[in-house]
Amino acid sequence: MTSASGLPPSITVSTLDLNRLDAILESPALSQTPAALALADELNRATVLDPKDMPEGIVMMHSRVECEDEVSGETHVLTLVFPREANVDEGKVSVLAPVGSALLGLAVGQSIDWTAPGGRKLRLRVTAVHNDPA
Repeated sequence: MTSASGLPPSITVSTLDLNRLDAILESPALSQTPAALALADELNRATVLDPKDMPEGIVMMHSRVECEDEVSGETHVLTLVFPREANVDEGKVSVLAPVGSALLGLAVGQSIDWTAPGGRKLRLRVTAVHNDPA
């Protein structure tokens, strides 16, 4: 995923989320899947902080994220969850979904370019983050 500048946006991840996600990525069933490799790439470039040092407005696991598609003006509310918790009907997006791994670690105001299923181009800008560090 890239930002409007063409470069990947900077991301911040808590040690708690990093440890939980690393455990998922070590699963033999997932470790070499494209989704797991994409998430691993995101985690490898992240700034990692202790949970108590995480700034406000950062997308973490179980965050409810409000975002706007800067191309169409549509707004979306998603909750970033672990794969077993994903439920499209409830707006719960797996961190292993392309948009999930792209949103992880973003801050309010940051944008990502993303191609939705079907090839539609989106530029999602994070407008609000509500954290529930469960």
